[in-house]
Parts: sequence; structure tokens; C-alpha cells
Amino acid sequence: MSTVDDLVREWTAQLLDSGNLAALIAGLLSLVLVLSRNTWLLLRNVVTIAHEGGHAVVALLSGRKLNGIRLHSDTSGLTVSTGKPTGPGMVFTLVAGYPAVSLLGLGGAWLVTADQARVMLWACIALLVAMLLAIRNAYGVLSLLATGGVIFAVSWFATPAWQALCCALFSWFLLFGGLRPIAELGRKRARGGAANSDADQLARLTGLPAVAWLACWFLIGLAALVVGARWLLLMPQM
Repeated sequence: MSTVDDLVREWTAQLLDSGNLAALIAGLLSLVLVLSRNTWLLLRNVVTIAHEGGHAVVALLSGRKLNGIRLHSDTSGLTVSTGKPTGPGMVFTLVAGYPAVSLLGLGGAWLVTADQARVMLWACIALLVAMLLAIRNAYGVLSLLATGGVIFAVSWFATPAWQALCCALFSWFLLFGGLRPIAELGRKRARGGAANSDADQLARLTGLPAVAWLACWFLIGLAALVVGARWLLLMPQM
């Protein structure tokens, strides 16, 4: 018990360090933004961008032809690629969307704790520019420009300390935001909706039930949240 008590005291002391406290506040703010219906309806577009970007990247890596990406005002999205309608390439492409959000958040958390916030910001801008080339509707272009504009402003005008804090906030948002769409999809399916969701398409392709894919995505997102939270709370460089 004394070892456990010492560990708890050590973690508590680290958590109350000024940098860690800032990371904790950023995490709590991100959680509020994800849980609040009003802010989620607006900021979910960022999650959709990451989701569709995950589909697009894996489609290209698996040898499929990327035809385009569409982002819609209801925060839904669609990535269209051509290739074999079955097989590993199609499966990997469908699998990639939901985990991409959490894994991007995890990567961001690692960069923040490695004191590479500016690298994270410019990497995000580069990814958005690349994605812009594949966008096929006006709302999608507007969403990417708005998101990229905010990130560029932080990278160009903010001090290093504020850049680190903003990157921590963004990483937390992706870590929490990667879980909510999975829960929303589960509720839709329970009501008999979303028959053509990624999980249902995977079920038809692989024979593995859609609920198993949902559980897998949720576990990946939860693991990313736990690891990312530890990095942000106990080893920040802010």
C-alpha cells in the first residue's frame, strides 16, 4: 500500500505542476466541447475531416483510386474510391475512418509532450492542403479553409507557450471526439438506422458483426485516450 500511496502522491504532485495543470484544464475544456450539444454540432466538422482523411489515406495506401471527398453541413462526410469492391483494400479503407480521429489525437499528444507543437500545427496544415485537392463540394472547401485558417493563425501569431496549449486542446478534442461518433453510431443502429454505415459494410464484407467493429473502434479510441491523457497530464512541455 505504501508503494501505491507514494505513486499517487507523485502523480498528484506532477498533476499540480503549472504545466500539467494547464494541460488538465485544456482536457476538461475539450471534454465540455465534445459533450455539449451546441459546440459539438459545430466542432464535429473537425472530427469528420479527420475521419474522411483516414479513409482517403488508407484507400491510397491500399492501391485504390481516390475519386473525391465530400463534407456536408450536417457534419457527415463521404469518401469515394474505386478498386476491387471486396478484399483487404476495401476492408482497410472502411476500417480506417473512426480510428483515424483518435490516432491523430494520440499523435498530437506525443508531439506536444515532445515540445514539437509547431511541427504539429504545420503537419495539420499540410494534411489539410493535401485533402483540399480531393474535396468535391463547396461546403467541404469552406470547412477545410476555416479549419486551416485557425491552425495557421495559431502557428503564425501565437507564442510557443500558447501554441503548445492550443495543440494540447486540439489533441484532447480529437481523443474525446473520436469516441463520441462511435457511441452515436451505436445508438443509431440500435434504433434500426445507419444500415450503410462503415460497420455494416464491414459486416457484409467480412462476416464479422457490425457491433464487433464498433467495439473494436471504441477500444482503440479508449486506449488512445488513456495513453494520450497520460502523456499530456504527466509529461507536458508547456
